Amino acid sequence: MKLVPLGIPGAFLVEIEPASDERGFFARTFCAREFAAAGLESRFLQTSLSFNPRRGTLRGLHFQAEPHGEAKLVRCVRGRIHDLLVDLRPESHLLRQHLAIVLSDASRNAVYIPPGVAHGFLTLTDDCEVHYSMSEFFTPEAARGVRWNDPAFGIALPEPVQVISERDAGYPDFLSPLPSRHPLR
Repeated sequence: MKLVPLGIPGAFLVEIEPASDERGFFARTFCAREFAAAGLESRFLQTSLSFNPRRGTLRGLHFQAEPHGEAKLVRCVRGRIHDLLVDLRPESHLLRQHLAIVLSDASRNAVYIPPGVAHGFLTLTDDCEVHYSMSEFFTPEAARGVRWNDPAFGIALPEPVQVISERDAGYPDFLSPLPSRHPLR
């Protein structure tokens, strides 16, 4: 397993290193010791799976507000996704910057997302399944999000959005003057 730094501080591509033989291959996908040595969260409390039957489904961009900020380890286990990360950490020199990476069942790689970075994805195939590991328990009152198409981020998607929830489509602008709905509160 290799941890490859991405363009947002604290975000990493987690590449598997398969050991192959006539049976197929075997590869580590997570190692608490290696994550901790790299300064990453090495304790995951909850895992989830999302199934997305239609290509063009957009989920996100989601995060949990402090004190419930969570690190995520995300892997596409079926299909292909355009994975999105947006840095929302007020102290970050890359505040509002985003990056995208394609995750697929063929590459078997994952992405590590640090707390304070919003996450979402667009499905590039039908019948996608995405597996998440989170470092904190889901806390509904801490659940937050920002719109993928908020002008503050300048995100361009490779394909049109076909399916999106009302909640994900209706998040306020990132710089909204409504304090109670501001994504960082």
